[in-house]
Amino acid sequence: MGNNNASPSRIFGTFFEELPEYIEYLTIGFSPTYAPLKKRWENNGLSADFIADYFRVFYVSKQETYLESVDELLVANLRDSVKYVANELLENAMKFQDESIPFRKNTACIALSLHTDKIIFSVKNSSTAQQAAIFQQYIEQLLACNPEELYVQTMRDSAKAENANHSGLGLLSMICDHAATLGWKFQPHATDPNIVTVTTMVTLDADQP
Repeated sequence: MGNNNASPSRIFGTFFEELPEYIEYLTIGFSPTYAPLKKRWENNGLSADFIADYFRVFYVSKQETYLESVDELLVANLRDSVKYVANELLENAMKFQDESIPFRKNTACIALSLHTDKIIFSVKNSSTAQQAAIFQQYIEQLLACNPEELYVQTMRDSAKAENANHSGLGLLSMICDHAATLGWKFQPHATDPNIVTVTTMVTLDADQP
C-alpha cells in the first residue's frame, strides 16, 4: 500500500501526462549494477546516435509517403537536433541521478516518440528531495525570464567558472538553438518522500506533412 501522505506531483512548463497519438515510439533504459552510472557518460554519444538514426529512418519514411521527394536538409537538421537533445538529456539524467538511491526503485530511461507534427523526448531519473527542490528553483527562474538573455548571461558566467556542471547551458541551448519547448514533472516516491522521480520532457517541431 502506498503512503497516502506522500506529496503530490508538480508540473512545470509544457508537459504531456498522456502523449498525443504517435507514429513511432522508442524507449532505452539504463540500470547499471556493475559500473557506476557516471562512468557510462562516454556511451551517451552512442545512444544519442542510435536514437537520431532511429528517428531519421521513420521520419524519411513518413516524408516519402506524403511527398515526391525528401527534404534532405530538413532531415539532416532535425537529426542533428534529435542527437543533441538526446545526448543532453542522457548526460543530465546520469549526472544528476543520485547513486545512493537503489536502481530497483527507479531506472534511468529515455523515450522518443515521433508524431505527425512534433518529436517528444522524455527522460527519467531519481534524485533526493533536496536536489529536486534546487532544480525546481532553477526551472522557475528559467520559465520566468527571457531565455535568450539568460543564455548569454549563463555562457558568460560559465566561462568564468571553474565548474559549470550545474549551469543549465544544455537546457538553454535546446530552447535557444533548437527551438525546443521544455517541461518537467516531479513525482515523490509513494513510500519514501526523500526520493523524487524527475521527468524532463522536450518537444521539437517536426515540420512534417
